[in-house]
Amino acid sequence: MAVPSVYITEEPGANLAEVDMCTLEINMKYEVIPSVVCSVCLSFGLIYCFFGYRCFRMVMFFSGFISGTAAMLLLYHNEPVLDVQLGPGTQAGIGLGLGVLCGLMTMLVPTMGLVLGGLQLGSLLSLAVLVVIGQFHSLTPIWVPLSAVLAAGITTAVVTLHWQKLFSVLYTSVFGATTVMLCVDYVVGTFVLPDQVYDMFCQVAPRPLCWFNWTITGICPVMSLIGVLVQWRFTAKGISHTEAANKRQKKHGTKHGYRECKRRPQTHRRRRPAPLKRYAGDVLAPSYLQSLQERQMGTGSSTSSVSTVTHALIDFDFETGSMVPLTAASPVFTV
Repeated sequence: MAVPSVYITEEPGANLAEVDMCTLEINMKYEVIPSVVCSVCLSFGLIYCFFGYRCFRMVMFFSGFISGTAAMLLLYHNEPVLDVQLGPGTQAGIGLGLGVLCGLMTMLVPTMGLVLGGLQLGSLLSLAVLVVIGQFHSLTPIWVPLSAVLAAGITTAVVTLHWQKLFSVLYTSVFGATTVMLCVDYVVGTFVLPDQVYDMFCQVAPRPLCWFNWTITGICPVMSLIGVLVQWRFTAKGISHTEAANKRQKKHGTKHGYRECKRRPQTHRRRRPAPLKRYAGDVLAPSYLQSLQERQMGTGSSTSSVSTVTHALIDFDFETGSMVPLTAASPVFTV
């Protein structure tokens, strides 16, 4: 990528001082891969800015992905040994793997994603303020900008956990606007704003910003404000990520309970045994039993015995409806 001639310096033989013309001349050849990456980042920046809260799970994934990839890049930058031992393909694979792992963690655990989002929001806001202040005052020693960024990140992370929807909308708007600003800075050909942050942490005097750099920097606050208004009034209205998570949990619990009930063997009801049908002759007549008892005890006269047995037979036939006597039909005599 050819850097445009923004700062024009005369040759040393002329013994002339450096002259800052601040003239914007876009003379650069765009490479394929950086241009494609810039286009994708620009699209994601617009989605973040105006539809970020509606795509809450995607936002949580990319928050972890960006944090993991950035941490791996910082490790490569601070450890030249790893940069020498590992090839570019290996470095890219490790960085992408760590980014995907962190993204899945933040997507599945929304609290972790909100904490990372709060840290990124505080860092972006503090860095923007420090870059502007660095144009007019010196930010030395190094612990001054580091402390400011760390304090702002922790504060916004804690506040984000308390007011989740408001700061999620604010985070997505600011992050999307910052991405759009960096893409425009790349397209214009300066890409000065990342260098400003790098010079600030390296304790190097930052280069002064030209009018078009200030114009590009102004994209971030303007788009952030517009994104917050659009999301709060339209795209994020009536939507809550907590209610959606509760509905998913209830739906999953209902399906799980239904499957358990379906797998559980159904207990058959015990049927009452059918009532036994009693037919005539199954039960002995009470009068017959009484007559047998009297005969065994030897009570009553012979005539009464005959009449009792006869009556017993008659009663048995009448009460039970049986036409067959229990004993053979023989005359009864008494001696």
